[in-house]
Amino acid sequence: MSLETMQPNPTWDAASYEDAVDTLEAHADEVVYKVWGGDWCKDCRKLLPDFGAALDAAGVPDDRIEEIAVDQDKQGSGVDEYGIEYIPTIVVETDDGEEVTRFVEDENVPPAIWLADQLEREL
Repeated sequence: MSLETMQPNPTWDAASYEDAVDTLEAHADEVVYKVWGGDWCKDCRKLLPDFGAALDAAGVPDDRIEEIAVDQDKQGSGVDEYGIEYIPTIVVETDDGEEVTRFVEDENVPPAIWLADQLEREL
């Protein structure tokens, strides 16, 4: 099941986030983004449309983005396996399934910027 909240925000300005977009683009074929969220969740509705726009601007292929919807009890595929407690949570993995980093809802910067910074450090 896909998340409506991952539909790219049409007003998001990629030029204002050039460094983050460049980093996401540089690793577009190296990592997989697993995104847990719910269309009912206010934090997801706030954060994920811009993240979807950033992935789109970076040319990240659809097969590198896995959208996982959870219910209002935060139950869904992979929740237990990945220790998902808060949404949105975005886990970035290598093709081998090794976790590189994760964004959890309460970071102080938007997901695209936070994850790009982490990817720069880790890869």
